[in-house]
Amino acid sequence: METHKSHLKLKDHSLSGDSFELLYDPSRELLYTHPKPSEEKLSSYYPDTNYISHTNQRKSLFDLLYHLVRSVSVIRKFRLLKSFQPKQGALLDVGAGTGFFLRAAKKRGWTVTGIEPNPSARNLANSKAPNTVFDTETLGTLPERSFDVITLWHVLEHLPNLEDDLKTFQKLLKPNGRIVVAVPNFKSFDAAYFKDFWAAYDVPRHLWHFSQQSISKVFSKVQMKLESTHPLMMDAYYVSLLSNKLKTGSHRILNSLWVGFLSNLKAAKSGEYSSLIYILKNKN
Repeated sequence: METHKSHLKLKDHSLSGDSFELLYDPSRELLYTHPKPSEEKLSSYYPDTNYISHTNQRKSLFDLLYHLVRSVSVIRKFRLLKSFQPKQGALLDVGAGTGFFLRAAKKRGWTVTGIEPNPSARNLANSKAPNTVFDTETLGTLPERSFDVITLWHVLEHLPNLEDDLKTFQKLLKPNGRIVVAVPNFKSFDAAYFKDFWAAYDVPRHLWHFSQQSISKVFSKVQMKLESTHPLMMDAYYVSLLSNKLKTGSHRILNSLWVGFLSNLKAAKSGEYSSLIYILKNKN
């Protein structure tokens, strides 16, 4: 039996204070959170007031920064989609949150469907664009081979049933359809710098922690081929601000900007950015 060694011990710094461990799976070259909470308990780690993608609040510096970065990044996201899908088609956004990306896609001519497990976020999304975002049970009722693109923006790391969900997504894709995934990269400089306080570990909400190698391995098992990789350079700054807040109680803005800059500078050579977007093509 293959031994999974401990990579790091850490706590849920942002909410519960519970202790966890990251174990390394050499066969997939990824880290996973241990112990893994039951699906029933996992929901208690997602209070509506604490998880920013589930609300539209703008009460703090981080709220404002998050919404600013989101507005800017959506332009780039559609530029990426257009690079392989010149004509708008059917799009499924998994982990749609309050529906910001879906509404932007709909305005650009896409036929959109969203999946969001959080009821408050889902209701907020549907209040702005009715009947666009549905609960996770709906995923199993969608017709196979019906989507040109499936997007998971910082969602893959949250999925309790990773392998089963990937099989489902692959079946929902049309032939030559794409899955677009954005996830943190545990091999980045800012991850090494902040260690157990790196905000992108976000245990236990993040159950899986990916590297570039692990993305290729995990998706190859469901007949998906990695087509291209793209950096999310702003994430290095945003995550550094969050990490300093968790570690010291202060945003330490100058230090965070410096760490973010160094992370991107080193990644320009290594390719190991704080977060990366992966475009994966259906082989079937």
